[in-house]
Amino acid sequence: MKISTQIETWTRNALEGKTLSSDDATRILTDTTLDVMDLIHAAYQVRKEYWGKEVRIHVLNNAQNGSCPEDCSYCVQAKTSEADIEKYPAKEKSEILAEAKRAYENGAHRYCMVYSGRGPRQKRVAQLADIIKSVKSEYNIEVCLSPGLIGPEDAKVLADAGLDRFNHNLNTSESYYEKICTTHTFEDRLNTLQAVRNAGIQMCSGMIVGMGETPEDVVEVAQKLRELEAESVPVNFYMPISGNKLGKQADLNPEYCLRVLAMFRFAHPKAELRVAAGREMFLRSMQPFALMAANSLFMDGYLNTVGTNAVQTLRMIKDMGFEISADQNIDDILEQVNAVERINGTSLGPESIVLKGEQELRPRQKSCA
Repeated sequence: MKISTQIETWTRNALEGKTLSSDDATRILTDTTLDVMDLIHAAYQVRKEYWGKEVRIHVLNNAQNGSCPEDCSYCVQAKTSEADIEKYPAKEKSEILAEAKRAYENGAHRYCMVYSGRGPRQKRVAQLADIIKSVKSEYNIEVCLSPGLIGPEDAKVLADAGLDRFNHNLNTSESYYEKICTTHTFEDRLNTLQAVRNAGIQMCSGMIVGMGETPEDVVEVAQKLRELEAESVPVNFYMPISGNKLGKQADLNPEYCLRVLAMFRFAHPKAELRVAAGREMFLRSMQPFALMAANSLFMDGYLNTVGTNAVQTLRMIKDMGFEISADQNIDDILEQVNAVERINGTSLGPESIVLKGEQELRPRQKSCA
């Protein structure tokens, strides 16, 4: 099947570093005459040029959960949320280091620590800097931190501690922002990202798709992040957890999610594009195709929701012919798991084959008896 001339043009432009126009980006999301598999195939050409077959695995550590004073309506930790989550204060350093060790041994490229709240005070920033130094000294793993809003002085402290990347998502467009949060502004988020950039820390910023925004809002975020030159762009899909103020929104479907990822790849050819929360729920059986556009994902779940486990994630990566960016070899990790599964009788190998019995072979015979 021949890919449309328009898609070929977008691919060529992305490879040449040209900016994707708003109209073209919106068309990728909305024009159903553009075959989604053609779009994903084209996005893969761009992804392959800059990232080859590499997949970077991120492991999240929800280092402080709940009791947030902000009113982000999509978030289970917000003061307005009635979601039944397990709330706890900041974890001890020893617990965070133990989880860093586990992430490293399971093949993670980056360890991401997330703290609830508006932003850290000076004392907390010093504690975070100490934790960052310890993780970096003990494990060959990159560290990302998401502690909320910060200013220039705190950003410099974190940079001096060796922080690789700072996460602070835009979440949605500036024009739609007041619909999802009123306790801080879109500009507050931009100021934090600017402080991070000025301190020399890599920027990780993305969005949540499916909160009632329009395709034009999605495009606006993609273009703003291009303007900011974000090195890492996570794309989340809104999960309507019971108790959230935002509630249930229009259902996303696998095709639209893939279109979003393809559009982000054309808009951010060189960025580390991450398929993040909600991939299991909304991409469903099409999850592997997300890696045709994205070159990064989370493993072992998200902040407050369970995702596919490490083995399922690693198998998906391997089955697609990709490679993980880690000290560990994906085959060695999977072989260790396979050995345990064989012992437990849960292996998916030849020993798991089950022959059909009479009930499956002759169902009508049973029903007529």
